[in-house]
Amino acid sequence: MGSNWLPASNPDAMELAAEALGQGLVVALPTDTVYGLAVDQSQPQAVERLFALKERPRDVAIPVLIGTQDQAELVAGRLEGAAEALTGRYWPGPLTVVVPRGDRFAADLGGPSSSRHLVGMRWPDHPIVERLCRALGPLAVTSANPHGVGPATTAQAVREAFADRGELGVIIDGGVCDGTPSTVVECLGVAVRCLRAGALPWGEIVGAWPGGSPSE
Repeated sequence: MGSNWLPASNPDAMELAAEALGQGLVVALPTDTVYGLAVDQSQPQAVERLFALKERPRDVAIPVLIGTQDQAELVAGRLEGAAEALTGRYWPGPLTVVVPRGDRFAADLGGPSSSRHLVGMRWPDHPIVERLCRALGPLAVTSANPHGVGPATTAQAVREAFADRGELGVIIDGGVCDGTPSTVVECLGVAVRCLRAGALPWGEIVGAWPGGSPSE
């Protein structure tokens, strides 16, 4: 299946994207930060396809995007402490929390063996991502660029980066997405640690969570 480039306004875009994801293919889509590459996290072969397409080392875990509170509980159980407070304030939005996995969530998303019990999770503030997640469940999504290269901010940049690889099922063109990548924080109980600086300033996050001892 060749890549289908569809504007987000096309009434068939969501249906075709959902169909491609269901077939285990990679879909490029706009988010509230930059363009992402998405697959159905419940299909191991799809996750492997995503690692290969991006040339991402297997020890660098892929995060999960969600579109409902029920999906957050599926991925990570009931959020508590810092995770509950920060997601309550900043979701939907550009905050990724790294938290313990829920008992029901068994997707292999890579990462070091020492941290396989954790998962990075975000609820983006973007209607396309929310609709696809609500239709299909949590999605494994990483920025739409080869590993080590700056993120793509347009559908054309995505196409140029991956045109010769034949793995993209659908590209949804949502215009320019030139936001700063999400801030990534690890939340373990009351402890908070910044893993990656991003759209939300670390100082603001520390101010939003008065409990515990946040540290970089």
